[in-house]
Amino acid sequence: MVDKDAVRRSYDELTDAYAAQRTEDGRDAALLTTFLDSLPDSPRVLDAGCGRGTPVLSRASAKGDAVGLDFSRGQLRAAAENAPGASLVRGDMAALPFADDAFDAVVAYWSLIHLPADEHPAVLDEFARVLRPGGRVLLSEGTTAWDGENPDWLDTGVPMEWSIAGAAATREHLREAGFAVVDEWGTRSSLKADRAEEAEDRTPWTFFAARLES
Repeated sequence: MVDKDAVRRSYDELTDAYAAQRTEDGRDAALLTTFLDSLPDSPRVLDAGCGRGTPVLSRASAKGDAVGLDFSRGQLRAAAENAPGASLVRGDMAALPFADDAFDAVVAYWSLIHLPADEHPAVLDEFARVLRPGGRVLLSEGTTAWDGENPDWLDTGVPMEWSIAGAAATREHLREAGFAVVDEWGTRSSLKADRAEEAEDRTPWTFFAARLES
């Protein structure tokens, strides 16, 4: 079971190392651009688990009113520099500190996977709650269910933990939360360090685009 406090502390320590490993030109970035372009003019977008503010928060703030939420103070400090036009909130994705019907869209890139698997349905319920009718969500999840940890992630000596529900479970969680899946894609990680390990699995990650129906 993922310890959220441990993940938060690790991301506080990994702010610079994580930034150095991120790529901004992968398929996930292209999917984000298409998703943001499909939203209404000047949308209000929540980046749930915004991390250092790129690529989601910085691009969303250029399109409209963007809000970034993360539980790591270190990542939020980086986000303030990388997405100066966005609002930033420290909080938990499973208990969003926002009113009902507050957003046109929610994006969750590489963030749901750091929460305990039994909280994933609650997170998607929260996304549905804060979205306006017909609101959109774009999120990433591991294609195959997996729980694990790495005591030396990114060769930093800092541990990291994951709890991955898998594409099939996430598809069902979205449906139960009132979403209709509009599209989904298989892709690879946005971290340089993961690319070699993923060489034999061309689609270890699945991205979902969904629309709130109820």
